[in-house]
Amino acid sequence: MNIFVGNLALETDETELTDLFKAFGQVKSVQVMRELFSGASKGFGFVEMPGKAHSLAAIAALDGKDLHGKPLRVNEAMARGSGGMRHR
Repeated sequence: MNIFVGNLALETDETELTDLFKAFGQVKSVQVMRELFSGASKGFGFVEMPGKAHSLAAIAALDGKDLHGKPLRVNEAMARGSGGMRHR
């Protein structure tokens, strides 16, 4: 399942998100979205976990969790045609 993670602090990186989600099961991939030229975080990213039960447990536990002083927004990412992913 692909999971949207929003309201990320600028210092949050892929390693930190991987560690956060690993507590709930296997993490297949993590991507923090970044500005093309500056490389600065856009404040959101995606985590892919292979198991639906583990993904739903992570969403339930991490949505609203404080990370670097900001409450995370965590929900299932939905496919948006050929343009990529979006969230609910």
